[in-house]
Amino acid sequence: MENTIKKVALNDKHIELGGKMVPFAGYNMPVRYTSDKQEHNTVRDGVGVFDVSHMGEFMVTGPHALELIQKVTSNDASKLVIGQAQYSCFPNEKGGIVDDLLVYKMAEEEYLLVVNASNIDKDWAWVNQHNEMGAELKNISDEMSLFAVQGPKATAALQKITPVNLDDIKFYHFAVGEFAGIQDVIISGTGYTGAGGFEIYVRNEDALAVWDAIFEAGAEFDIQPIGLGARDTLRLEMGYCLYGNDIDDSTSPLEAGLGWITKFTKDFINSDNLKKQKEEGVSKKLVGFKFKDKGIPRAHYPIVNEAGAQIGEVTSGTMSPSMNIGIGLGYVDIAYAKPGTEIAVSVRNKNLSAVVEKLPLLKK
Repeated sequence: MENTIKKVALNDKHIELGGKMVPFAGYNMPVRYTSDKQEHNTVRDGVGVFDVSHMGEFMVTGPHALELIQKVTSNDASKLVIGQAQYSCFPNEKGGIVDDLLVYKMAEEEYLLVVNASNIDKDWAWVNQHNEMGAELKNISDEMSLFAVQGPKATAALQKITPVNLDDIKFYHFAVGEFAGIQDVIISGTGYTGAGGFEIYVRNEDALAVWDAIFEAGAEFDIQPIGLGARDTLRLEMGYCLYGNDIDDSTSPLEAGLGWITKFTKDFINSDNLKKQKEEGVSKKLVGFKFKDKGIPRAHYPIVNEAGAQIGEVTSGTMSPSMNIGIGLGYVDIAYAKPGTEIAVSVRNKNLSAVVEKLPLLKK
């Protein structure tokens, strides 16, 4: 039996703004308001706001909090200072990834884990299953709203409604303070677009007031609401992984190019096997590519070599609004993973030529 679709706190606001609502990760979410291309360009050139309140939030606290996080995540959370965030993943026992996530160090013995909407229940069960050390866990996903205010004009817009100096918040750092007259708001520099900006965590009861204040402050910069369609093209231009497309329960973090968040300075779930894989080398790798021919790559299209033999598969693909060419991510045999390598993607029985590129695909 299908669960009923959940609604974010501002569901009615998105409908009022003309958002086209679609089911996504178990939630009714706005996929676009105008057009994906227009919204994409708004974020690249100005400022736009995504409601990403469907994301999950878990608090991990107490004297055993760090011990649990070190066990279930691949990155080294002992290196975090208060006010710093870290990208990480939950490795599974089979060499794949349960989910990718952000780890925030809120205080000594207090951490916030931010997980993907589609994996909230799975991740909550996973973290609890491995909590034999007795860390205190609280799932606050249904209490929180999250707005990603992204773009080069985001700082100027948001600075008007907070006494916190936004220029002091470096990438992958955050502050907790007053925002739009609300206390204890998390202002985080952990965007998913590569366009600059902040993610704002607020309690559901404050969500509408904060949303309205953001739009009032951003009016002079022509701030716009942005849907999930543009979020996908923006993150793809940066080469950021999307769980369920580019990484999943069967893909190793090393294959996915996430060796930089896989720290063997500590023991974590399946670390011995992943260490062995690192030493022996992977046989396939996630790469970014750009089309040289006209066309649009899509997930599951075969990637082939010059002889037409399949060497991999597209995991995410789109027409880049910033570059006006087809771009994508996909796994290829390791021999074809080097930037500059010529490959082709099979699109409706035609092999369209492409080249493997160093990430990000959009060069600034």
